[in-house]
Amino acid sequence: MSDNKNNLTGFNFMLLWFGAAMSIAEIMTGGLLAPMGFKNGVIVILIGHAVGVTILILGGIIGTCEKIPAIMSTRISFGLYGSYIFSVLNILQLVGWTAIMIISGGRSLNLISKTIWGFDNIALWSLVIGALICIWIALGVNGLKKLNIVAVLLLFALTIVLSVVVFKNGSLFTKQVVGDMSFGGAFELNIIMPLSWLPLIADYTRFAKSKRGAVTGSLLGYFIGSSWMYIIGLGAAILFNNTDVGSIMIAANLGITALLIVALSTVTTTFLDAYSAGITFLNVFPRIKEKWAAMAMAVVGIVLALIMPIEQYENFLYAIGSVFAPLFAILFTDYFIVKKQKNIQEDVLLNFGAVIVWIFGIVLYYKIINIDFILGSTVPVMVITSFVYCVLWKWISKWKYMKR
Repeated sequence: MSDNKNNLTGFNFMLLWFGAAMSIAEIMTGGLLAPMGFKNGVIVILIGHAVGVTILILGGIIGTCEKIPAIMSTRISFGLYGSYIFSVLNILQLVGWTAIMIISGGRSLNLISKTIWGFDNIALWSLVIGALICIWIALGVNGLKKLNIVAVLLLFALTIVLSVVVFKNGSLFTKQVVGDMSFGGAFELNIIMPLSWLPLIADYTRFAKSKRGAVTGSLLGYFIGSSWMYIIGLGAAILFNNTDVGSIMIAANLGITALLIVALSTVTTTFLDAYSAGITFLNVFPRIKEKWAAMAMAVVGIVLALIMPIEQYENFLYAIGSVFAPLFAILFTDYFIVKKQKNIQEDVLLNFGAVIVWIFGIVLYYKIINIDFILGSTVPVMVITSFVYCVLWKWISKWKYMKR
């Protein structure tokens, strides 16, 4: 992508992030909010996404202004070696999510094909999804812009069909729900998805024609798309007690259309995971071409999807993801609040002060996550970490390991 800078418009970003939100994972996560009921569930979805997407956009602004990928931007606060640590963590997260999305999509496609044709082969369908992701990567920015327009417009139309299936039943608004969920727990589930994109949004906004276009397009595309997917999942869970997209569409007799929805939604989302894993890899090994690194990450994701118990690996991903709330709280504080450091200092290898506050933030995260706080855990962790960093900045700003 590096040879096609500054050519993405607000419309391109809106399509990119709307397509990213068209995801099985988003629908399934929305279904977890069913104990709140439909009305309360929709309210918390909109509030949670407004906060989560705002946090996400801050990461995108840094990418647009500095023209650097997301993980490389962490060098601003943590130095070169610090960014290497986050590169490893981010690659683990992104490759893991690539594998999860491939196998989830493969299982849904298999369920549909088994119902329609009696064809049962999860591994083959997973390979098909993986191959489509590799094609998406091979097309690069110019091809991606054209293909994404077609894919997202088609997804938009097909998602309307999915919405009709879920919302045509009037009992959705009156049906009694089972179970109980706190506002704080539900709020955190809405923050999780935007936060998971935070370590990679700048990988794409660095190519923006303007900051306004990157901010507006990304905000509208992801907020509308993700909120919509959550609401579909919420409605499906309340009505059918099931958030599996394949099952819902089979019940609606959508046939081949169901295959198309699942395949496109999985590919448009998982492409971003695989490509950003490749870009993150370049932070450590910069001589490799972006496209080949991304292709390699996609292949690793395909292999993991075929051989690993993904359900157990997903729990590990949440643990890895917890490091990014305090990490970006520190970066945002440096960049937007302290404003003493807005560029990468090439002679800084490691900022010990920032690392100490980051570790404090991780410990705090696991303390707060066990408390049923009304704002979940991500928001208070980011606010407290930022406050602590601001207070200590005068003393810790010189705790750096420099090049000799």
